Amino acid sequence: MNGILEAVSDVLFPPTCVSCSAVIFTGDRPFCPSCFEEIDFISSPLCSCCGMPFGHEGTMDHLCGECITGRPPFLTARAVGRYRATLLEAIHRFKYGRETALGQMLGRMMAAYPFPGFEPGDYSLIIPVPLHEKKLRERGFNQSVVLARELSRCYVLPLDFMSLRRLRHTEPQVGLGGKERETNVRGAFTVKDSKSVKGAGIILVDDVFTTGSTLRECARCLMDAGAERVAVLTLARAI
Repeated sequence: MNGILEAVSDVLFPPTCVSCSAVIFTGDRPFCPSCFEEIDFISSPLCSCCGMPFGHEGTMDHLCGECITGRPPFLTARAVGRYRATLLEAIHRFKYGRETALGQMLGRMMAAYPFPGFEPGDYSLIIPVPLHEKKLRERGFNQSVVLARELSRCYVLPLDFMSLRRLRHTEPQVGLGGKERETNVRGAFTVKDSKSVKGAGIILVDDVFTTGSTLRECARCLMDAGAERVAVLTLARAI
């Protein structure tokens, strides 16, 4: 019955592209084919650790200078595309416009993306970056949980949004430099019960990788609690 109602709804109120508002006739994407092609997808060559793309510098993935001098606590980080244009607009509508249905479609797009050097089968648990209670009340939902739930369904891996907690409310990271961001989030997270993550291969999920300060701090907490390894997956990367 739900399928019939959805089909009727699509006929009467056809889905439209979140970028250009063109009618989308097929598929489960939030974008029309033209806007989808405008997404600046991130692929090899890139840093085999943090996922920073190298543009057209060679064809092989390798460590970037920053990861050579100081490896982050996560094993690998990958993003679908650059945080600009079509993808940026979609994330803003999802995150600040409270369009959770759009977030679900973005999560499924994320799960379908062939991240270079990443295999979901190497991991056993999915954890979203948590929001502080104050921010959660203001926004009404955690965008990372919406994305992580879709990854959990598509990858057939358990979702845990209770073990990793944010201890304190932090100032918005927007406008802060790299060192300021690290200081801002230092000590802001904790693992409630180390037994839940001990020995686990964890996929840590967020919407945007900016400087990586928040994701590094979360990964550090998970590794300190006994996780075997942590991979970071995000929808976009600010470059």
